[in-house]
Amino acid sequence: MLNLHQLRLLRELAHRGTIAAVADALSYSPSAVSQQLSLLERNAGVPLLERSGRRVALTPAGANLVRHAEVILERLETARTELAEGREVAGPLRLGIYPSAARALASGLLVSLRRAYPRLEPWVWEVDPADAPDALRAGQLDLALTHYYDSGDGRPPPAEPGIRSRPVFTERMRLATPTAPALAPDPPPDGDPEPEPDEDPVRKWRHAPWILPTPGTLCHTSVTRLCEASGFHVDSWHRVDDYDTALGLVAAGVGVAVVPDLSAQNPPAGTTLTPLPLRRRSEVAFRAAGPAAHPAVEAFIAALRDTLPTELATEPS
Repeated sequence: MLNLHQLRLLRELAHRGTIAAVADALSYSPSAVSQQLSLLERNAGVPLLERSGRRVALTPAGANLVRHAEVILERLETARTELAEGREVAGPLRLGIYPSAARALASGLLVSLRRAYPRLEPWVWEVDPADAPDALRAGQLDLALTHYYDSGDGRPPPAEPGIRSRPVFTERMRLATPTAPALAPDPPPDGDPEPEPDEDPVRKWRHAPWILPTPGTLCHTSVTRLCEASGFHVDSWHRVDDYDTALGLVAAGVGVAVVPDLSAQNPPAGTTLTPLPLRRRSEVAFRAAGPAAHPAVEAFIAALRDTLPTELATEPS
């Protein structure tokens, strides 16, 4: 008989790529994961994995079993949701929130949830949007506030297997630049024409030091693509993920940065914020559960909108 726990491990292997990554994510030893997958193969009666040294790949039978596992696990989540309908929202609720939203919203969000649902036990895990789907599938999180960047086409990223999402709010991204004239961008090199007065605000600062997030993050990718669309490749003198720190550096005149509305509610003196044709769209992600979401999803969204600044607490645009 196929074991549900072992099917979860096989699905995690399909998404994470290595036994070591599955073990690290689920707090098991690699040998324990490998042993459980071997038992699953024995029960299935066919090879599910191809092993070559330390590398492991799914066989066609293994990949097919993962597809069935996705359906089985979604049906279980649907059953869990239906059992919760009409019941009081109570018990543990594990919330993943991306860092800049956690700093701005987490405390107010928890207060709002506890006021509306006294028997709910929410806790917060600060998590990068790129890591949230795996954490949800593994059962480490119940809900996650994630985001993606929209440069105007309005298309969300491809759906994650086993994960659904609901849009909750949208922010405009803004270019933060020093206000003081003495801290204007460096003059262009000889032979490089001066920017025109009506030039787009990003290209105007192409010769200035840029304050960029860590390479490999969604934020870093969005800024570099924004600059490429303005006709230049951006490099940086500073690597900063915290938007408050980035705004402080801008105010000090050491560079320019791109920040979201949520982190620019009270910018420091000495900064100018210019709206950009780039939006950050935030969603609540959760394990797939048929046509209806778990009641906790609705509770979380209501509390989130109650916590948001007024100008953001509207339906996403």
